[in-house]
Amino acid sequence: LGEDACAAAWEMDTVEGSRGDSARLLTLLHRPSRFQLALPLPDGTCASVLAALSSLRGVLGEDGARRAFGAVLTDNGSEFADEGAIAALIGERDGETRLFYCDPRQSQQKGACEKNHVEIRKLLPKGAGARFDRLTAADCALLMSQVNSEPRGALGFLTPARVLRMALGEDASALMDAFGIEELAPGELDLTPGCIDRARAARGEGPLAG
Repeated sequence: LGEDACAAAWEMDTVEGSRGDSARLLTLLHRPSRFQLALPLPDGTCASVLAALSSLRGVLGEDGARRAFGAVLTDNGSEFADEGAIAALIGERDGETRLFYCDPRQSQQKGACEKNHVEIRKLLPKGAGARFDRLTAADCALLMSQVNSEPRGALGFLTPARVLRMALGEDASALMDAFGIEELAPGELDLTPGCIDRARAARGEGPLAG
């Protein structure tokens, strides 16, 4: 992975829910903007990852996928084992490489993605009993609207959502619109564990835990 491609790459990983809950989140982080997508998976199988990536491909189309995903870096987990299928979904063609894997036991090579999981855990704390199999599309949209609307010092105190739009233009808008991610005003930020449950209660839905 060359220096320029490395700097512009996406990092792909998963976040697990509570013990006994097979569901998880597929996360993709755009290194230049720190923007992160989180797509619900029913389990940790490669088939579920492929289905989620197919939804991304459906939003962007082949040309959009090629523009957006110049390079994707992930680990050697079994959920990412189908290299050929994943590569095709992110727009890789014969004679080129867009999908890259970390060296064995070197997951820190995609450390930005894992570091940004800390932001997700502000709303879905580990050990709090939140069941990811209860997460709805609305929950994920709220989760990532909050995470991607927090200004970052490394971005000159712009938000990841804003910087992604600057970097990817219409492709960024297509991704955000498809998954309900909004750039929230500062007064709307609520990076607390109760944020999602309060929104669920307002919709007449039960809590994630329990």
